[in-house]
Amino acid sequence: MSLFVIVGFMLLALFGLPIAFAMGVASMIALWLGGVDFSMVPQRMMHSVNSFPLMSIPFFMLAGELMIKANIIERLIALANTLVGRVRGGLAHVTMLAGAGLATVSGTAVSDASALSSILVPSLTKAYDKGFATAIVAAAANLGPIIPPSAAMIVYAFMAGPSVSVGGMFMAGFVPGIVITIGFMFLCSWIVKRRGWADTGEAFRFSAVVLELKRSVMVLAMPVLVIGGIVGGAFTATEGSAIAVVYALLLGFFVTRTLKLSDLPGIVVRAAITSAVVGALIAFASIVTYLMTVDLLPQKLSEFLRAITTSGLVYMLLVAVLLFVVGMFLESNSAYIMLVPLLHPIAIQYGIDPLHFGFLFVLNLVIGMLTPPVGVVLFVVCGITGVRMRELVSNLWPFIALMYGVLLLCMLFPPIVTALPRALGY
Repeated sequence: MSLFVIVGFMLLALFGLPIAFAMGVASMIALWLGGVDFSMVPQRMMHSVNSFPLMSIPFFMLAGELMIKANIIERLIALANTLVGRVRGGLAHVTMLAGAGLATVSGTAVSDASALSSILVPSLTKAYDKGFATAIVAAAANLGPIIPPSAAMIVYAFMAGPSVSVGGMFMAGFVPGIVITIGFMFLCSWIVKRRGWADTGEAFRFSAVVLELKRSVMVLAMPVLVIGGIVGGAFTATEGSAIAVVYALLLGFFVTRTLKLSDLPGIVVRAAITSAVVGALIAFASIVTYLMTVDLLPQKLSEFLRAITTSGLVYMLLVAVLLFVVGMFLESNSAYIMLVPLLHPIAIQYGIDPLHFGFLFVLNLVIGMLTPPVGVVLFVVCGITGVRMRELVSNLWPFIALMYGVLLLCMLFPPIVTALPRALGY
């Protein structure tokens, strides 16, 4: 039955059926062919989404939408420009810092790609060619699921079970996220110098930095308050996400004063649609998980892999290759929901640190959001800017290669990922 679900899901998805419903239809047909009682389906689906930790996903998405509408990205861009605007590739550096700053409040790559493309691409195309400008934005947007808070890490932690905490996953992504951001900035400087583009932006002035810091202090305080509270144990991830929503409302109404009551219905609807997609995927995935359990697929796969290798590093490399292929053809939330219950327990059997494996898993699929043919960030950026996919990808491959380099570095040196969360008690 498990094989039928996987094949059926892939075929239905290829024919254009929405991912969640493709998973659901394939599962229901497999249940029917297996003669399983359908009465268990509603209870299992409801139980899978009736979870307090999962409430953090719609709250963080709502907070991200509110913060974007509150024009916090303009303040982040202005601050970044005073810091690095005049260095080689300064406008590209501004984009990367703005992407990292936006990541600390949004947690998703798609919303970041939309915001950054709309605001920064017109300025970037005046300094660089359009292909490189859109590649910078796509790479910066992809920091969203890596730097905490991250909706992807919440989904992973939920699917992995009690061995992985949301706070631990958030902290696991902190250092690699900084490494990737700095790596992107050095890469931008090298490309700009190699192509002979002129410097941009104003010269560094300490007074300008102080002024922009004062203007941005309320924005910068949000991730400190929310993530710091979660890590410090003051509140749970779900409570922290609700606090983020309240903070975003106060910021938009009383600090930036760009948020209006008339904006709220559209913001709520967008956040609800995105959250509903994730919820539907998790509900239907509970049936897939049940079928895999009935078929003893996790045990069979574990025995097969242990017959191949007893090395945890080799196992992580095999999973990386698998996720490289999966990331090119499957939407990332679907991959988390289908593969985490299968691969995470095996990683524990190999003695791999759960947080280490979890972050590598997430980073693998985050990179997949930049790889054709199903890289969702590519479609968002191309749709907004009008650049051709081939032109975008041809300029984006150095950033993809750098992210895979960081992935390999984190794989070989686990403390890069695990030192901070372990120091904080996770």
